[in-house]
Amino acid sequence: MQLEKSFGETIRDLRTENHLTLREVAEHLKIDTSMLGKIEKNNRNPSKQLIKDISILFSIDEDLLTVAHLSDTVAYSILEEELATKVLKVAEEKINYYNKNKANK
Repeated sequence: MQLEKSFGETIRDLRTENHLTLREVAEHLKIDTSMLGKIEKNNRNPSKQLIKDISILFSIDEDLLTVAHLSDTVAYSILEEELATKVLKVAEEKINYYNKNKANK
C-alpha cells in the first residue's frame, strides 16, 4: 500500500486489484454505490467504522488505512501553504511535546 496516494485512490486500487466493482464493494460495506464513488474521488470522508470495514474486506491493517485518511485531511488543509513542510515538522514536535506532558500527568 502506497501511503503517498490519497485514501480514495488507495481504496479504488484495492478494489480494482481484487477485481471488484463499485457495487460489489458497496454491498459488502452496506453503503450506497454513489457514496463509495465519492470516497474514491476524495469527495466524501469515511467514518471510523467504514475504515474498519474496509480493512476487514481487503485484509489491510486498519491503522494503515486510518493513517492514509488522516494524512489526507492534514495534507489538504495545508496543501496551498508555502510553509507546508515546515508546518508538518513543527506539528510533529508539538504532538511529541503534548504526548510527553500527557504521560507525565
